[in-house]
Amino acid sequence: MSKFLKSSLILSFLFLIGTAAFAQMIAPPRWSIELATKDLKVGDEVKITFKAQIPKDWYIYSNDFDPELGPMLTELNLDKAKSKGFSLVGGLKAINPKKKFDEVWEGDVTYFEVSGTFEQLIKITAEDIVIDGYLGYQMCTDVTGQCVPFDEDFSIKAKATPASVAEAISTEASETETVVAEESTVAEEAEITPTQEERTYIDLAADEEQESLWGFMILAFLAGLAALLTPCVFPMIPMTVTFFTGRSKSRAKGIKNALIYGISIIGIYTIAGTAVAAIQGPEFANWLSTHWVPNVFFFLVFIFFAFAFLGMFELTLPSSFVNKIDAKADKGGLSGIFFMAFTLVLVSFSCTGPIVGSILISSAGGALLKPILGMFAFSLAFAIPFAIFAVFPEWLNSLPKSGGWLNSVKVVLGFLELALAFKFLSVADQVYHWGLLDRDIYIAIWVVIFALLGFYLLGKIRTKHDSPMDYIGVPRLMLAISTFIFVVYLIPGLWGAPLKALSGYLPPMATHDFNIMENRGLSMSEANTLDDVPKYAEFLHFPHGIQGYFDYDQALAAAKRTGKPLFIDFTGHGCVNCREMEARVWSDAQVLKRLNEDFIMVALYIDERFELPESEWYVSEYDGKEKKTIGKQNADFQITRFNNNAQPYYVILDHNEELLVRPKAYDTNIQNFVNFLEEAKVEFGRR
Repeated sequence: MSKFLKSSLILSFLFLIGTAAFAQMIAPPRWSIELATKDLKVGDEVKITFKAQIPKDWYIYSNDFDPELGPMLTELNLDKAKSKGFSLVGGLKAINPKKKFDEVWEGDVTYFEVSGTFEQLIKITAEDIVIDGYLGYQMCTDVTGQCVPFDEDFSIKAKATPASVAEAISTEASETETVVAEESTVAEEAEITPTQEERTYIDLAADEEQESLWGFMILAFLAGLAALLTPCVFPMIPMTVTFFTGRSKSRAKGIKNALIYGISIIGIYTIAGTAVAAIQGPEFANWLSTHWVPNVFFFLVFIFFAFAFLGMFELTLPSSFVNKIDAKADKGGLSGIFFMAFTLVLVSFSCTGPIVGSILISSAGGALLKPILGMFAFSLAFAIPFAIFAVFPEWLNSLPKSGGWLNSVKVVLGFLELALAFKFLSVADQVYHWGLLDRDIYIAIWVVIFALLGFYLLGKIRTKHDSPMDYIGVPRLMLAISTFIFVVYLIPGLWGAPLKALSGYLPPMATHDFNIMENRGLSMSEANTLDDVPKYAEFLHFPHGIQGYFDYDQALAAAKRTGKPLFIDFTGHGCVNCREMEARVWSDAQVLKRLNEDFIMVALYIDERFELPESEWYVSEYDGKEKKTIGKQNADFQITRFNNNAQPYYVILDHNEELLVRPKAYDTNIQNFVNFLEEAKVEFGRR
């Protein structure tokens, strides 16, 4: 079904809304960690140097700025049980980091690009030296807006010369040099070199990131082609031909003018379209994702455009403004060509505005490159036909004449706008527990909207400006068939079918009032009947009938009572990838059986805004801020305990709160997830 959605020109526009950054395994920097000198003597002060080679387009935060701003500072963590023979002198020092004002955090931050160096001064206190620990840091990129926390483990062993034995210095120095060299090699090969599994994730992450940008540009390009068929744009083609007919004395001159015209259209759309993203920055995008104000606003905006497209009223720019710009185009020359392009953009805005807005909304994620690429791809598709007709104005005679079919395109877009509007309302509804759009209600709305769209395409429904239809063309019939196939696909979702192709765009399964699939899941989880009532279960839920907790301490106590490992699901109401994992992976029989029977489950919602009693508030050791809500405390727990802040994130612990296996992020491969669970079970049995 997902292939069908992508192949349809108009329905593919659906996927431009609500996309979110995927939780991926990103390649960490390559670190070189060693003592600055080889000749060690008890009582000396020496430096440990930490040098990083940072991947292209990424940067790591330093540690010499206000820790309350928000980013994770780079810090040195030593294993006190293993480390010996030295004492720290001062703290970890960043060597010449860059500095900038970060609009997201509203303050000055320091960071490293390409390469970075930290130094830690230590004093040698014994002959046998073991320096064991890890460097915790955060790596980010402005290309995709992603930030990934990492831990770089290291271990250094060395020998120091006793301070009172001066004559032994030369002999011991060579031994020390050999040991240090060996340990440096071991640390570099065993600790820094990624494992085969890590390399696989790294390769997949790079491929997914590239595919994400290319896929986004392709969909934006398709949206630009769709915009050409809107009634605001199509009538501009004859105007373009009229403007360029007779202007050029040669074909070469005509091609030059056409290129200037096309580039002007692309430039206007790209610069104007990305200005908002550049000015507001990623903080605006983060606020967009979960707060009710922007989500309800966009819901109303889309409803407004939907009513306009359906013919309730017309959207037009002030005629005086458009006429002034149009008059500039009549002056000729390069400025005339530019203002002709500007006229096209202004006149077409009534129809392209909501499409452009959708591209910018879908690209929100903290990066400037993505909206620029999206607007470039959109305007490229939009500009190419006009540039071609500027070169070959005689082709005008072969085009279909403007008429009722253009209004049909407008109405189809109206139905799509109406359906897409509810995605924004759904996000606010889930985060704030309004209970307005449960999953079955949401699906019912889409079933009705797309069924009406199908009947409209068949000519059974007519709107205000539609022309009478004597027959239905084959393309329109095929589009109607495709729409009804989509409706048929949606209908089983009313009774709990997972609808995996749309899982990231629908409310969670737990909000479904009548769910046959979930009732079946309940019978599977009888062996996992809870012996106490989970806190917050009145407004937080698990999918597929899974029984579990929503408070970490309560879940840990239950795990100890039952003798089972603890499965932690760091999730969020507005987390698209979390919903996809639940629908695509958790719904699988072999995964669901294991989750129900072999683990105590706890879901920790990062964006839950329920405010706890004042007696449960605390000030975070990480950022020094008071944590009042369930979501803030869960997010702080994930960061401070696991040095990670992305969702979904799955952690399995033993009864001593130690990791059983390496935590897992977004991965829709079912067998990988089964292996993850099985490895945890085996390791738990050994302890």
